[in-house]
Amino acid sequence: MNTTAISRRDLLKASGALIVSFSFFGTASQLLAQSEGLSDDGLDPTSLDSWIAVAQDGNITVFTGKVELGTGVVTALAQIVAEELDVPFNKVHMDMGDTAKTIDQGVTAASRTVERGGPQLRQASAAARQELLKLASGRLDAPVEKLTVTDGVVSILDNPARKISYGNLLGGKRFNVKIVAAGIGWDMKVAPGIPAKNPKDYKIVGKSVPRIDLPEKFTGEFTFTQDVRVPGMLHGRVVRPATTVSKPASVDESSIRRIPGVVKIVREGSFVGVVAETEWAAIQAARTLKVAWSTPSKKLPAGPDEIFNYLKDTKSFKDTTPVNRGNLDAGFSQANKKYEATYHWPFQLHGMMAPSCAVADVQGNKATIWTGTQGPFRTRDAVAKLLAIPKGNVHLLYRESSGSYGRLEADDVAEDAALMSRAVGRPVRVQWMREDEHAWDPKGPSQYLTIRAGTDAQGKLIAWDFMDRSFPWTAAEGNALLASNQTGLRATTPGFLNGASGGGQVYTIENQKVVAASIPWVQEDEWPLRTSNLRAPGDLARVFASECFLDEVASALGVDPVQHRLRYIVGDKRPAEVLLAAAKASGWADRPSPTLSSGSRKAGGRGIALANRAGTMIAAVAEVEVDKSTGQVAVQRITLAHDCGLIVNPDGLKNQIEGNIMQGVSRALLEEVLWDENGVKNLDWGSYPVVSYEQIPEVEIVLINRPEMPALGGGEASIVPITAAIGNAIFDAVGARLRQVPFTRERVLGALKS
Repeated sequence: MNTTAISRRDLLKASGALIVSFSFFGTASQLLAQSEGLSDDGLDPTSLDSWIAVAQDGNITVFTGKVELGTGVVTALAQIVAEELDVPFNKVHMDMGDTAKTIDQGVTAASRTVERGGPQLRQASAAARQELLKLASGRLDAPVEKLTVTDGVVSILDNPARKISYGNLLGGKRFNVKIVAAGIGWDMKVAPGIPAKNPKDYKIVGKSVPRIDLPEKFTGEFTFTQDVRVPGMLHGRVVRPATTVSKPASVDESSIRRIPGVVKIVREGSFVGVVAETEWAAIQAARTLKVAWSTPSKKLPAGPDEIFNYLKDTKSFKDTTPVNRGNLDAGFSQANKKYEATYHWPFQLHGMMAPSCAVADVQGNKATIWTGTQGPFRTRDAVAKLLAIPKGNVHLLYRESSGSYGRLEADDVAEDAALMSRAVGRPVRVQWMREDEHAWDPKGPSQYLTIRAGTDAQGKLIAWDFMDRSFPWTAAEGNALLASNQTGLRATTPGFLNGASGGGQVYTIENQKVVAASIPWVQEDEWPLRTSNLRAPGDLARVFASECFLDEVASALGVDPVQHRLRYIVGDKRPAEVLLAAAKASGWADRPSPTLSSGSRKAGGRGIALANRAGTMIAAVAEVEVDKSTGQVAVQRITLAHDCGLIVNPDGLKNQIEGNIMQGVSRALLEEVLWDENGVKNLDWGSYPVVSYEQIPEVEIVLINRPEMPALGGGEASIVPITAAIGNAIFDAVGARLRQVPFTRERVLGALKS
């Protein structure tokens, strides 16, 4: 691959602008805007030039380590910058996820991009605006306080004819200004002392701006990771056992000699891959290569029941207790009536529609990687460690990957591509096959949840004991990924906590304890049931358990579910307001559940659930129809109220909510990883179904905007209450309580018979 490396500084000098698009996909000039001599620590976050650049035509380029995962966050970030700089939205261009040109702002995850990354870019923009006004003050011979900005043009308040544009002030030059940047990743505080615009004066933030990324996606012109092509590129496929946990005892290289175009069999440790001139040759070689797999040192658990027993009986290595109020023993001793239940949540796939894909070009001790990772700097560091080269020698360029709603965080495929490229000395594109994705995708972990509660003689909850026993994430948060494990770089931590919210913390009960326990799950060998964070990690299961159990208590007391919840919302008005907003929009009528009024084959019901995810309040009402003869559940309508503080882009937020509702319905009704002692069994879409178009419910969304508050997460929150609302609606329709997800026909029929 012939490339010319130019630094940002040289580019700025040569062109007078940073508004330059580079194509990496077979153009004559392969320009990599990579800083020369980049240190392992990357760019200097205290340099304003690391964040913002102004072109001669007034266009603004923003350099951000955050990435677009198909959720619209880059559009929202561009709105924030345009607002703070007082420039038209279409003048802002986002340069994202390039480790040679951006600051590490942490992974794009956890619904923290607008909440954490937004203020960083806002403050950097405020600092840039301050410097531009200083320059304008000198050029216009007027004090800063007498200046105003409209559409990137600075003018004097009492003499608007005297004006100068941002482009004329700075275009093609550097700020050469230092700002404060304290902390790292998404906790970094950027220019905290610079005054930012008052939200009352916002003109762009709060408006429904069309998403930047959609036009080319609609026309098919968008370049996903799967579309990346570079000169001299070869194609690779990984060879792993389809289902079992084992190592290659021997590899028969002669088995693929007759396949034309095969370049090399790559074997390093227990990693096996094939590289070929064409993708079809690589696919054929991977399927044909004869590998004798060793007997696994440990078989997988026999199935879900064994997993739930393991979760129940295994000592945790870490307990997180977000709530510990009052005295549980005293509360239960005083209780007039006691309740308890156990809930089960399965392993679930990320279920990406397009399998994992990356391109790597490793030349000596330098590497260039094109991939769709959620954390460009994390993947850069992992590849550097795998290849034993300095981090500064790995240049990672983010390219959005076509997939499901969001992506998986564990970027295994980038490591696969890096190993194969190093072995052949040429760029290699690696794409997983569907069976690879379903078998080896790090899965959302299984959870085992128990709840006890007690009420007094007046029916008031006076004791609440909630326990979530869950597997941590073994394939994320710094642990070694598949290729690293196979080449001898083992996991360094027991895993990262699968969240802790959603266990009833939104309510205040006199004696209350909520515990999230992490159960050890790091395996000696590479493991198909490896785990990672899956959208709103852990919260769906905890809210499913807590909100369904709260409904069980309300039903036993003969109390309306909404009124029952309102009794325990104390202090913060936001949960009550979002709960009532969802109830009102759905036409909720106060009454206890279940109805059990219909004698027909099909019965309808409604259910409600409330959640707080990282400060974002959401409430959902589900309306379902249950066929009592077949157990089939049809979700007909979801009404969802959403309060994430300041709303940056209402249309973009609604798009997020709609996607979350669809995925939430899918995970509630259909999705479950199945396996036996030999491995994962559902390796295709036939055996792992997801929601289809005809199963998508009607959706009504109520947005509660709070411009006086910071913007909170809008990405994941709305999926959290969906399963619980559906479960409560099924109970309301037929009087059967389901405590295990997904709500399959068999489980519904079983609950009806019990």
